[in-house]
Amino acid sequence: MAGGHQRATDDSTGLVDSAFLMRATAAPVEGNRVRLSVEVEEAEVDDALDATVRRLSRQVKVPGFRPGKVPRPVLEARLGGATALRQQALSDALPDLYAQAVVDTELDPIAAPEIDITSGEEAGPVTFDAVVEVRPSVSVAGYAGLQVTVPELEVSEDELTAQIDRLRDQSGELSSVGRPARDGDHVSMDLHGSRPQGDDLHVEDYLYEVGSGTGIAGLDEQLRGAKQGDILQFSSPVRDEDGSEHEAQVRVLVKDVKAKVLPEPTDEWASEASEFDSLEELRADLKGRLHQLKVVQAQLAMRERTLDALVGLVADDPPDALVESEVRERLHDLGHRLEARHLSVEQFLRASGRDEGALLEEIRADAARAVRLDLGLRALADAEDIQVTEQELDQAVEEMAHQAGSTPDDLRRRLDRAGRLPAVRSDRRNAKALSWLLDHVDLVDEDGKPVDRDILRVDVGAHEPGAEPVGNEVGTAEAAGPGEQGSEGVQAEDGGAAEQPTQERSTDGQAS
Repeated sequence: MAGGHQRATDDSTGLVDSAFLMRATAAPVEGNRVRLSVEVEEAEVDDALDATVRRLSRQVKVPGFRPGKVPRPVLEARLGGATALRQQALSDALPDLYAQAVVDTELDPIAAPEIDITSGEEAGPVTFDAVVEVRPSVSVAGYAGLQVTVPELEVSEDELTAQIDRLRDQSGELSSVGRPARDGDHVSMDLHGSRPQGDDLHVEDYLYEVGSGTGIAGLDEQLRGAKQGDILQFSSPVRDEDGSEHEAQVRVLVKDVKAKVLPEPTDEWASEASEFDSLEELRADLKGRLHQLKVVQAQLAMRERTLDALVGLVADDPPDALVESEVRERLHDLGHRLEARHLSVEQFLRASGRDEGALLEEIRADAARAVRLDLGLRALADAEDIQVTEQELDQAVEEMAHQAGSTPDDLRRRLDRAGRLPAVRSDRRNAKALSWLLDHVDLVDEDGKPVDRDILRVDVGAHEPGAEPVGNEVGTAEAAGPGEQGSEGVQAEDGGAAEQPTQERSTDGQAS
């Protein structure tokens, strides 16, 4: 690779000086390192020397001279001679000369260069070498035949019954029972606790669900099998604010054992618990919303498993420079998030149950995966000749400007000055590569049978007559609750909401 930098047109003559003031060539060294050899003509060096003289003339205070009026011989004397001034000028100019050489040779450095001036330190043209680590190209052989498994989309009778039972539970009433307590029962009790340090605890008529695990440690074990009138006494570990642990003495008087009685699933109950007139209508609505939830979960699973499959194709270890850069970026982001929540790192570690070493290990593992993914997407984009048009780049800048509360023109100027436009283009190219892969990956169900991609469309109103499909994108559609009166949404089997998609960060620092 070679490149050159030309002098601009002379407005006074209309002639163009076609002589290259700088010429750069790049050659591979070892691994993913490149030697950049740069030749800078004397005229370019003279320009740099003049710029340094002007800067120093403004900055150096010399008695008898106003700022900006210090003659060059005086500056040379102050610095130790003409050679010292030239070396200072070269030191000032090298970063820009190196940056221009990187642009001319279309390199993609990922670390700081090792620069060595090979000639011209005292006079004449200047040559220097810069050995720099560049982003490697990896192989993703087999990407065209990737196969991922998506979860089952059919709603089973057991799943539908579980949702009906959840709604029935919301309408249930507690009734006293004449048997010992068991999980799911509600026990009314008077509870008294004392500890060596701190205030005692005393609560009357405390209603607690046995087996919920939300009370005092050991309480569930004591209540199982207890009946009305029993007095329970036991020790329970408690932790003070300073982290020290003590044994608290707990005394419980069981006053009543109650079981929740659920209403029968009838049309009358359905009309009271929801906006539907019949149980069948309620079941149909819940089934449709369960299906929508499964579609969203399947879309998210397809995306994550596709990313994992692509990462698995990248056999080479990611460069340490990229991984460490990603680690620093993630630590920086974490610090900002904790600061916004007024939390210290120590508080975060205590809340998450990890130490600093475990946190760093987790972040480094995630960073290494993100780098592999970035390299894999770049390789896929190269293999499929996926490009980003100027219109698409403008759209990306416009979206970023909207998020940042800026104007597209202002943001583009700032990105251009900071050399960040190539990173924006790269992120958009990676996004297009991922979209291509999601459209071409083979989908199978858990039995290995092919899955029609069309059934994974996020179709919020599919169970309603006349509804139109929304499309393939996940994130804008949610499985909302079926009614305003009682049936307030569909839960996943684990009791939580559908998992949110993971946002991958590219090693350029942008979200991809």
